Amino acid sequence: MKEAKDIIRIVGIILLGLFVIVVVVPLVFAAAGIALVAAIKLAVLLIKVAVTLAVIYLVLAGVRALLK
Repeated sequence: MKEAKDIIRIVGIILLGLFVIVVVVPLVFAAAGIALVAAIKLAVLLIKVAVTLAVIYLVLAGVRALLK
């Protein structure tokens, strides 16, 4: 009887491992991909904001130089 419990326990551990490999690992990779895409989009947005602010500053500096 003890041997049967050990076998059932081993089979359960193997099934749990298969579940982790089949279900959890792709979900983790998908979440990491989403996080990576979000980080790249945020970086691109910050670059766009920086360029816009730089252009506005240059326009204001040019207007100021023309008014002097």
